[in-house]
Amino acid sequence: MDIARVVSAYFSPTGATRKVAKKLGESLARELGIPHKAADITTPKNRQKELLFASDDLVVLATPTYAGRVPNKLAPELERLIRGSGGACVVATTFGNRNPDSSLVELARIAEAADLRVVGALSIPVRHAFTDKLATGHPDEDDFALLEDVAARVAALIGSATDASDIAAPVIRDGMPVGEYYRPLRADGEPAIFLKAKPVADASLCDGCGICAAACPVGSIDRERPLETPGICIKCQACVRLCPQGARRFDDPDFLSHVQMLEENYARPCEPEVYLGEIARS
Repeated sequence: MDIARVVSAYFSPTGATRKVAKKLGESLARELGIPHKAADITTPKNRQKELLFASDDLVVLATPTYAGRVPNKLAPELERLIRGSGGACVVATTFGNRNPDSSLVELARIAEAADLRVVGALSIPVRHAFTDKLATGHPDEDDFALLEDVAARVAALIGSATDASDIAAPVIRDGMPVGEYYRPLRADGEPAIFLKAKPVADASLCDGCGICAAACPVGSIDRERPLETPGICIKCQACVRLCPQGARRFDDPDFLSHVQMLEENYARPCEPEVYLGEIARS
């Protein structure tokens, strides 16, 4: 099976998914001896043009897990953006040490609907966007070693195939269907209602640099009025994490209680999940 290049396309508001996607893509390119290209689709500006893939591209498609699924504002955009030509694809999701739930299954279906042939899939825990206390330091060197191993195994699989149609798609999570969105809980076990919560900005710290506005993956922060968030908020934490002055934070009580619940219940080590296709037998 001839592959001309590897393309890593990723949505990564706080940077962890970018690290995973690029490491996997670069490792695949090295194994196959071909070029690697990164396609960052995090910001609205970078999602204006379709992603057109050739039949001899190997695509790495990566997103974080939000509420157990592909981010709900991103999923329809991926369906609009991605145009495959029957080429091979490895899908990858990251999750904040709770559970990937249906995110990997959903992302694989999005890829398949875009005429990409899923030959591998993985989900890997990374530092939670809400808190530094879950999956602290991940992705780390052990995670990168795992990604290199997955790349070697995918490269070997591709090397044994004539084309992508020779590879049967991996069975992800025992063939589970795409489930409902995860419903967040407060520390007391009651539902946490923070759908409309938005970050607040401290005027005494904000210097108007505009980094938050540029980083917002849904374009909801006005560059000229960065203290306000007039648009929707997907709770990605990009503006909070990337503000060099530490001027932005969430103060919604239910949101904070949910973070407390996560810290109390999901600090245990969580293992990555890896699924590989195999050569189809006639």
